[in-house]
Amino acid sequence: MSGGLLVAGTTSDAGKSVVTAGICRWLVRRGVKVAPFKAQNMSLNSFVTREGAEIGRAQAMQAQAARVEPTALMNPVLLKPGSDRSSQVVLMGRPVGEMSARGYHGGRQESLLSTVVDCLEQLRGTYDAVICEGAGSPAEINLRRTDIVNMGIARAARFPVVVVGDIDRGGVFASFFGTTALLSAEDQALIAGYLVNKFRGDVSLLEPGLDMLRDLTGRPTYGVLPFAHGLGIDEEDGLRVSLRGTVRESVLAPPHGEDILRIAVCAVPLMSNFTDVDALAAEPGVVVRFVDRAEELHDADLVIVPGTRGTVKALAWLRERGLADALLRRAAEGRPVLGICGGYQILGERIEDDVESRAGTVEGLGLLPVRIRFDREKTLARPVGEALGAPVEGYEIHHGVADVRGGEPFLTDGRGERLDGCRTGAVWGTHWHGSLESDVFRRRFLTEVASAAGRRFVPAPDTCFAGLREEQLDRLGDLIEEHADTDALWRLIESGAPAGLPFIAPGAPGARA
Repeated sequence: MSGGLLVAGTTSDAGKSVVTAGICRWLVRRGVKVAPFKAQNMSLNSFVTREGAEIGRAQAMQAQAARVEPTALMNPVLLKPGSDRSSQVVLMGRPVGEMSARGYHGGRQESLLSTVVDCLEQLRGTYDAVICEGAGSPAEINLRRTDIVNMGIARAARFPVVVVGDIDRGGVFASFFGTTALLSAEDQALIAGYLVNKFRGDVSLLEPGLDMLRDLTGRPTYGVLPFAHGLGIDEEDGLRVSLRGTVRESVLAPPHGEDILRIAVCAVPLMSNFTDVDALAAEPGVVVRFVDRAEELHDADLVIVPGTRGTVKALAWLRERGLADALLRRAAEGRPVLGICGGYQILGERIEDDVESRAGTVEGLGLLPVRIRFDREKTLARPVGEALGAPVEGYEIHHGVADVRGGEPFLTDGRGERLDGCRTGAVWGTHWHGSLESDVFRRRFLTEVASAAGRRFVPAPDTCFAGLREEQLDRLGDLIEEHADTDALWRLIESGAPAGLPFIAPGAPGARA
């Protein structure tokens, strides 16, 4: 049986995902066969594995950091929010229904513990080490009884836990102490220590606080990771472009051609897989921004309507804000528009939805000759094809079935036969996520966009998105290798939490854990 470690956090977005990826990259570089694991993830950014299972994109990114193929075992439970109160539950890569938060935490979550433990044990039987990522905070005392992703999985596997805190937010010492002090004695026995993330400045000024924290808790800090720009790859949620550093560099550096290219992404409700635009942001001279006002489309050379978990809701939002009318004007003027997945559905003539929104028949924007019918079975696929004479790979995650009634084929099988999507003038649409990561296709697409927009923009001939992603993953590994106590981390992975860790009062309220 392999060893392992759980990376928990004082809060959501403390840096658990990137720390987990960094540890995976550090371990694989030293010859360790390692796998990532997150028992339960809540995210609208998902990925399709080669066996056709849907998992969180963060776990797919961590698998890449570990240089292994992602599988459903690495993220057995995925929750995809459909509103503030309910989510689609994806179990072992397949949707099993919608559930309210109360219903999920009221019993369903606890019943899944055996499933996630089984997945973890299968990984432990195959890999030398498994690095688990927690969710939110392990000290959510209202949810501890049904926890399967933080201390619940750590207790089941007897894994040591390192708690990550984002010092850039402030209050990191109180967060470390309070997180530990709100756990039961049994849970505290697995809290091995802490990891400071996103530190700016002179580490020597922090050291007295780290010493006092050790005196208070009996636990060391395993490293202080410096603040590093451009490392937010494959974010789980939020309106952030993953390659933010590259975006800034593209703005500061001269474009490859005479002009820059401005891309506006409509920040629709329940936006999913906004990572689709990362490859565009990686191009020198391309500026990507998220927008929510019609006037912000005026100077855009390309407008993207991205994927969404609520197609009908997003369509209504576009109309309410005047963005729909702005898109119609753009299309009439021959100015480029691209719809991806839910965005593609919105650009069509009609949507019949008795599954996602249960709104029945809703008129789309009518920019593409496509009619959409929502099917209860979700399409999950990893297609390959060709577009603009270049090879394209992508992945599909959608309930909508497209009936294309005209236009030019967009993605084809190489013989000109339509595989997906269509094009009318300067309006394109496709269900394929990730297609823009195909370098040659992306360059040819941007060349067409620049021509239609009247820009003297020329894509750089050597931008390799996969190479940039590898560079970022190596940077994550470097952060761990250079700024964490890797010898101590390896001892934790091999041997577990040290014996005799002190209990910090008051512990879990009512000792219900």
